Amino acid sequence: MQCEMCGETVRGAPKLVRVEGAELQVCSKCEKFGTAVQQARRTDLVRPAAPRAAGGRPSPAAAPSQYRKRDLFDYSDGDVVDDYDKRIKAARMEKGLSQKDLAMQMKEKEHLIRKIENHELMPEDDVRKKLEKVLGIRLIDAPETEAEKKVPGSLAPTLGDLTVIRKARK
Repeated sequence: MQCEMCGETVRGAPKLVRVEGAELQVCSKCEKFGTAVQQARRTDLVRPAAPRAAGGRPSPAAAPSQYRKRDLFDYSDGDVVDDYDKRIKAARMEKGLSQKDLAMQMKEKEHLIRKIENHELMPEDDVRKKLEKVLGIRLIDAPETEAEKKVPGSLAPTLGDLTVIRKARK
């Protein structure tokens, strides 16, 4: 292992010191430049082996349940279409707007619109939503849900529409 401060090979166990807020593993020569940090003993480094099922795989009953962390793509509505630049430019031209006018309506910079239309930059979700709203286009390649398939202007019945309230007679 190398000293994180001077780069020399560490002989023996490295020392953990704090130098200006950073914790470094250093050699014995460089430990005087920082303050020693107590290392907590980690007991979870070695796990007992999981019981194996036939075929050499861990049995599913013995394996602890693991949850996958959600990443950025789990929060997105769908994939942006490949020809987003052409759709945006065509819709902008159809409305008779310049890139500057579109940028002003969206409260974004003209440079951003130019880069998006030149396919140099994919619009982020907030910019994409503004573009869809201002230009009246769709940039997401996602299957339509039942709510989107409904005829605009028709309202879905509520629970109050379905129930009949009877007044008590006096």
